[in-house]
Amino acid sequence: MGYEKVEFPEGTTFLVTGAAGFIGSNLVEALLKKGFKVRGLDNLSTGRIQNVKEFLSDERFEFIEGDIRDIETCKYTSENIDYILHQAALGSVPRSIKEPLLYEENNIKGTANVMEAAKINNVKRVVYASSSSVYGDSPTLPKIEGDEGNVLSPYALTKKVNELYGKLYTELYELECIGLRYFNVFGKRQDPNSQYSAVIPKFVKSLINNKTPIIYGDGKQSRDFTYIENVIEANLKACKASKEATGLSYNIAFGSRNSLIEIYYELCEKLEKNIEPEFGPERAGDIKHSNANIDEAKTLLDYNPEYNFIDGLNLTINWYENNL
Repeated sequence: MGYEKVEFPEGTTFLVTGAAGFIGSNLVEALLKKGFKVRGLDNLSTGRIQNVKEFLSDERFEFIEGDIRDIETCKYTSENIDYILHQAALGSVPRSIKEPLLYEENNIKGTANVMEAAKINNVKRVVYASSSSVYGDSPTLPKIEGDEGNVLSPYALTKKVNELYGKLYTELYELECIGLRYFNVFGKRQDPNSQYSAVIPKFVKSLINNKTPIIYGDGKQSRDFTYIENVIEANLKACKASKEATGLSYNIAFGSRNSLIEIYYELCEKLEKNIEPEFGPERAGDIKHSNANIDEAKTLLDYNPEYNFIDGLNLTINWYENNL
């Protein structure tokens, strides 16, 4: 795995916000495997305690149920921390269109609180989750940093503001921040049960249960699906990247593209199912095509994703077959 060789001094401490979520819990697991002390923060609004249950008995792991919207919680949890991996946020474009103020409060105020607390406590670096949604209506493929369009949803706007805060905190307050623009991350522990769940876990769960899934739109929309292990590598390498890499945001993906309908039939074949999907209306705020140029992350973060889409999909299916 690409992150196994990333070295930190003995005694290095990490705070993972959103620790009980999909990406956060995978980061906690990877850091504990490498022998580090990890503090996890989550308000359990979308994260699930069972995602970190197996780590609670590890003396190197401290879990705090708390909310990034509270500055005092952020200050307390970032005390004596070297690196913050900030994953806590509300996801889902459709939900953000329904509840924009909730996204403002969680994703913008919450992230500003995390950065302010990090500044107060002299944290070495904040690596925070951004999103490919910041590219908005830009038609350019592959997506490249610096060529963004108009955002199409409140969710995308919150991530754009997060990036502006990351740049300001780096330049004004000398708090080193790096944003990671995730492109459709998938893998173990991704929740298939919410109406706002990502497509791969929803497809897998439907097929395993012999149910017909709904594809919104014609299924020809394409995404740069990115396996979770690549995202872990990006986070750890962003902690160690040179100072010149800070204040910026980077595409984190594999650099390939698959349509939803291709993925669906690939899953049908792997799970030995013969179920035709239903098609629903296109969803407001969705980007039609997404594909990343990852040259900047390769150059400045030393990011070299090892898991292609099919490798990641096989591992993901195997996990769901044993855990659904």
